[in-house]
Amino acid sequence: MTTSPVASMSMLNLDCHDPGAMAAFYAAILGWEVTYSDEEYAMITGGQTSIGFGRVAGFTPPDWPDTAAAKRYHLDLQVDDLSRAETACCELGANVPDFQPGGNRWRVLTDPAGHPFCLSPKKAAS
Repeated sequence: MTTSPVASMSMLNLDCHDPGAMAAFYAAILGWEVTYSDEEYAMITGGQTSIGFGRVAGFTPPDWPDTAAAKRYHLDLQVDDLSRAETACCELGANVPDFQPGGNRWRVLTDPAGHPFCLSPKKAAS
C-alpha cells in the first residue's frame, strides 16, 4: 500500500542551555552551516533540513541511560570510521558515557548539552 505523505520534515529543534555552542558543535560534526545564532536561538542547515537549538531556562540534560523515564529521541549519525568519528566528536565537546548498549556495532555519545546521539558505521555498498 502506497500512501502520500502528510508532511515533510523541515526542521528538528533541540532544547539546550547554550544555542550557539550547540549549533557550532553539530555544524562541525555534520559539515553544515550555522545560518542563524543569537543568545536565545541558533540554527544549522544542511540541504533541505535544519536543526534549531533553543535556550530553555533551567534546562536539565536527560540521563543516559534513563531508567526512570520513557526513552526520548536521539540522533543516529552514520560515519565512515567509528573510532575516528568518536575521537573527532569528543574533541568538539561530546562525551562517551559508560553505558554502551551496542557493543562494537555503534557508539552512544552525549552532545555538550547532554543529549545522547549514536554513531554507526555506514553500511557497505552491496
